[in-house]
Amino acid sequence: MINTIFKNGILTAAAFAALATTAQAGGYSRGEADTDILFESGDFIFRAGATYVSPRRTFKTTGAAGAANNDGVYTNDYWIPSVAAKISVSENFACALTYTQPFGADATYGNDVRGLQVKPYSDKGFETNEYGATCDVKFDAGAGKIHLLGGIFLQDFTYDAVVQPAFSPLQGKFHLQDDSAFGYRIGVAYEITEYALRVSLMYRSKVKHEADEGYLDMTALGGGRASATGYGTLPQSLKLAVQSGVAPGWLVYGSVKWTDWSVLDSLNYNIAAPPMAGGGPGKDIYNWKDGWTIQAGVAHVFNEKLTGTVNLTWDSGVSTGADIHEASVTLGAGVLAKLGPGDLRFGAGITHMSTGSQSVAKGATFDATGGGGWAYGVTGSYKISF
Repeated sequence: MINTIFKNGILTAAAFAALATTAQAGGYSRGEADTDILFESGDFIFRAGATYVSPRRTFKTTGAAGAANNDGVYTNDYWIPSVAAKISVSENFACALTYTQPFGADATYGNDVRGLQVKPYSDKGFETNEYGATCDVKFDAGAGKIHLLGGIFLQDFTYDAVVQPAFSPLQGKFHLQDDSAFGYRIGVAYEITEYALRVSLMYRSKVKHEADEGYLDMTALGGGRASATGYGTLPQSLKLAVQSGVAPGWLVYGSVKWTDWSVLDSLNYNIAAPPMAGGGPGKDIYNWKDGWTIQAGVAHVFNEKLTGTVNLTWDSGVSTGADIHEASVTLGAGVLAKLGPGDLRFGAGITHMSTGSQSVAKGATFDATGGGGWAYGVTGSYKISF
């Protein structure tokens, strides 16, 4: 059997390990809803924090002739907020309210890239917000307990692009917005608390977005303003996670996650303006394949106030040639310190992103090589329980 420190410290450490160490997730993945809070002891628990990620992707060459690219880093830094609150209704029933940003992208292109595009974008990206409610029903089963989890979430979607010709200060703007699309998550878990053993399987549904509130404003570039609509689907995912105590104060854990990125073949839009004015139907092409993310790690309780973890994450990448999102490897570490009335979590990670290539023949808006580089991430959060 394990000691009290092991029970109270390391189980909490396992809940923050994945969040604390992923500097750059696969595809456009960012944050995961903190539903692990449902497994933690306490009638009321509140945890809030944020992760800062700095991806450093660059192009080596751009254009069909393979000219050297001098634009530098084109991926922008971003924050991922996370808020979760657990409320126990009874000994065997609890619910959690969560908030995060599950998907997003943000890039700024220099003159070398803008000179190759038919519609020259200097900035391009999208952001999502997820507001969820997930409940947990648990009951005795043998030496442990079975958890049945399920809930719904609301996800919004905002897409913005800046149209700016190379070497020009003049800008136009393209905007799409969907304020509310719904999805659901369901899962099952089995745990034996005495041995810090837990096996869980969680499914998150895909979300279809219909952006009806959009526009293309080309006034500054000598055009007009027209309404726009768009649609696209963000993927479903399935995650299997396992953890087990192996000695007093020591825990090993791992996970395998499948994400249905092949559903994102394109973002489709239509601009209510004549084609000569930049209107008509169009699309951003991705043609992605499904992605796999595998993580393995170890955590250790040093004393009653300090727990540490280190892990390694591999992501398969999703590109098929329309853009460059190749495989990556992340090394991360984190600590949990009992500070004041609650627990402070802090972690950091470094990711190596593989290089690749994209081509117009495979759906890209311009030919390019490179896209690899390094990404860095840090995270922090604070939890109070009653």
